[in-house]
Amino acid sequence: MTHSARRIGRSLALVLPVVLVLSGTLAVASIPWAGPSGPQLLGSAQNATSPAQQRTPQDVLRDELLTVLREKSPGTALTRLQREVEARPSLAPHCGSIARSLGRAAVDRLGPTRAQAYSKPVCDTSFAAGVAQESRGS
Repeated sequence: MTHSARRIGRSLALVLPVVLVLSGTLAVASIPWAGPSGPQLLGSAQNATSPAQQRTPQDVLRDELLTVLREKSPGTALTRLQREVEARPSLAPHCGSIARSLGRAAVDRLGPTRAQAYSKPVCDTSFAAGVAQESRGS
């Protein structure tokens, strides 16, 4: 009897610390340290280093539209902006700033006169405002 009790005691002495460390690690990892509104302190390394996940939808759209403007035309980029805002109304508050960015990029690519030719009523007159702003700065 003493021999089997000693054997069980040794087994527990080896297994118990491992179980406690693992359960403690899992418990700490599942706590939302920053609360529901802030970012989690713990997470995978991929989530912490991925810049695409930290970018807002309007920043992603702006970058995509600037690429469209460079590869195709300002008119194509403005038409896509209008469609995106209609499809996702949450982007509407950012429409003006995106259109101004497109206007500035159009001036850089085409010059102020040619860029102004692409102005159309997307987000009011924000594209034209971006063209005018960049023209003054040039």
